Amino acid sequence: MTNIILCGGNGTRLWPISRTLMPKQFSKLFNDESLFQLTIKRNKPLCSNQFIISNEQQYFLALNQLEELNNFNNIKFLLEPIGRNTAPAIALACFALDKEEIVLVTPSDHLIKNEDNYIKVLAKAKKLAQDDNLVTFGITPESPQIGYGYIESLGENVKAFHEKPNKQTAEKYLEAGNYYWNSGMFCFKAGIFLEELKKYSLDIYTASLKAYDNSLKINDSQTKIQLNDMQVIPDDSIDYAVMEKSSKVKVIASDIEWSDLGSFDALDEELLKDKNGNTNNKHLYTVDSKNNFIYSKERAVALVDIEDLIIVDTADALLISKKGASQKVKKVVEQLKKAETKLHHIHLTTHRPWGTYTILEESNQYKIKRIIVKPSKRLSLQKHFHRSEHWVVVSGTALVTIGEKEILIKQNESIYIPIGELHRLENPGKMDLVLIETQVGNYLGEDDIVRIEDDYSRV
Repeated sequence: MTNIILCGGNGTRLWPISRTLMPKQFSKLFNDESLFQLTIKRNKPLCSNQFIISNEQQYFLALNQLEELNNFNNIKFLLEPIGRNTAPAIALACFALDKEEIVLVTPSDHLIKNEDNYIKVLAKAKKLAQDDNLVTFGITPESPQIGYGYIESLGENVKAFHEKPNKQTAEKYLEAGNYYWNSGMFCFKAGIFLEELKKYSLDIYTASLKAYDNSLKINDSQTKIQLNDMQVIPDDSIDYAVMEKSSKVKVIASDIEWSDLGSFDALDEELLKDKNGNTNNKHLYTVDSKNNFIYSKERAVALVDIEDLIIVDTADALLISKKGASQKVKKVVEQLKKAETKLHHIHLTTHRPWGTYTILEESNQYKIKRIIVKPSKRLSLQKHFHRSEHWVVVSGTALVTIGEKEILIKQNESIYIPIGELHRLENPGKMDLVLIETQVGNYLGEDDIVRIEDDYSRV
């Protein structure tokens, strides 16, 4: 069985923790592990292979977190330049597999706590899939949630799929006893899914097949879809494209302590709390305050006579919401996009295949960064047309290429990179290289980089 892991999505309802370049599946929310890492660990023993469908921009994030798990065996990537929803993503993966291969499709951003029941549920799903069924996993509802779609069942047969209901309708679903939350997880033979996709959504099938046939195989573990092919694939979910139309769909009741963590209210239910019902946080100080969700990794947060609030503090944004209203956070993200800020897109700390950089201060004509380069890694050979750079080594040793020269820079030493000069930064040591970079120029955007050589095939 192959585990297809869907790694797209921006998690806008968990802003400002989740951003486009650091979506919720990669945020380390549980004992310094991400939902992506938990997904890998949970399904690795149950599947012979794992096939990660990811946006190109998130590829190196996934690689870094796999590296932390020391887990690269039998894992492949299919990289999309843009997202076109779940139906095309799953189709592209299935085209790469044997038609008889059973696939387990799982999002990368869900939490499953009852793994014993999960194993039992997968065994049932695999058996149904072997009989040429399309299996979906229905989560036994615990409350009348309005944030989930519902599956109406008649035993293992699916009677109907229902959109997210209002409160009154959700209560009726709960009372009926034959409605399940739609988990977004599936199990089927690759060939059966493609047959049903071709039957009910021929346009998606045809465009996806063409895109796969034109894809670029970078190496044995990495395939890239070309942008012009991806752009013409219709945007649609597997539910709309196939599951709601096919007569081969079965549903398995799944009591697996599942959550899609689609809001801060949902996340609040999963994190440990102190005696007053506030989130456990070493940076939190309270006086007569209770039942608050607090997220802060650096700054101290003090509460006085505060109840039932959601407070999320990051380096560049602060969110305050009433509990029960956090689904509306996505409306804030819409405003940020209209205002053309970068706050919905990127954190002050950005992850790269070679390490990270953090913006410490920024103005119209200068920017100061802290750069961390991992051992034996190096940045691209590059130049800039609009800025000069000054590097000061804080710890470790830097091997710097400037033009034709290579210079070794040690702790508390510095070097200057003029505008237009070809240069490269490398960490030849066995510990992290940490340096402070000061950029000066009339334009300081990240797109002012001309890459001449790159270890990671970036352009």
